[in-house]
Amino acid sequence: MRLFAAVLPSARAVDELGLAVGELTELPGANGLRWTGREGWHLTLAFLGEVEEAVLDELHERLRRAARRTDPFALRLHGGGRFDGRALWAGVAGGLDELRLLAERADAAARRSGVPMDRHRRYVPHLTLARSRTPRDLGPYVGGLAAFEGSPWQVTELALIRSSLPRSGVAGERPRYEAVARWPLGRDG
Repeated sequence: MRLFAAVLPSARAVDELGLAVGELTELPGANGLRWTGREGWHLTLAFLGEVEEAVLDELHERLRRAARRTDPFALRLHGGGRFDGRALWAGVAGGLDELRLLAERADAAARRSGVPMDRHRRYVPHLTLARSRTPRDLGPYVGGLAAFEGSPWQVTELALIRSSLPRSGVAGERPRYEAVARWPLGRDG
């Protein structure tokens, strides 16, 4: 199964960002972007790709330990940016050191469980909002997010998410995400 470790924003954070994104979708050319659905908004910590069934028990245990070693921390969605004119995202502020540490721990848990982590990149905390098949000017959308400041929320768990890619070929179909496991952060978890 195709998996990734993630932090899920609070319902309030999703609602606040949803209002800002609603305004962005009214900008000229917005219908040329593939907008992610609110139900799938997340902060990816480590993308694991296809994971063999045989390593799942160990992966779960190692992610549980990674969560236990990380105390809860506060985040808020903040501003936005783009990757190469192909992806528009909301930024993150607050406990970024803690978020990066949790990302490193999730990556290490996957490696030690036998998951090949070949696509390692420098971690950039973000929440993907829209994608484009071809590079385009995302400046107006980034500008529309410049003043966005979400309310803080407490990150209290690490989630393992299954990603199911669209298979129907229907235009506009989005990947489906399902939390297959969650572990509370901190020693009390």
